[in-house]
Amino acid sequence: MSLSRIVLRLARNPGTEFAGGDDHRGYALTAPLTEDGHLDENAFSKVKGECSVRRFAPDEDAVDGRLNRRGARWFFDYDNTDDTDDEPLHRLGEHRFALGEYVTVTDEDGRPLTYKVMEVTPVQ
Repeated sequence: MSLSRIVLRLARNPGTEFAGGDDHRGYALTAPLTEDGHLDENAFSKVKGECSVRRFAPDEDAVDGRLNRRGARWFFDYDNTDDTDDEPLHRLGEHRFALGEYVTVTDEDGRPLTYKVMEVTPVQ
């Protein structure tokens, strides 16, 4: 089992101010993946402390947090003492992290936005 660095960039989101997408907005996360690119739930429990996320955008400071889960629900957690900052990930356990795949993240304003997987590299 190894960790991977996964970069998600904002894809086209019609009906929002990001209708054309934005390559400068997204997430970089570190997580264990199975050989076929899904989150490795068994490995996650062993390396949970190493599973991080960084949200980046050109008009705000980068925010660091961690990948976490409660039951089957995965989310990005930026303050482990407060649930209101959590960003849920739609059916993340079913997504395949491979170049060109899409992932939906519910942002801090409660709206679901689609991101495209732009990079998946092993962490050395």
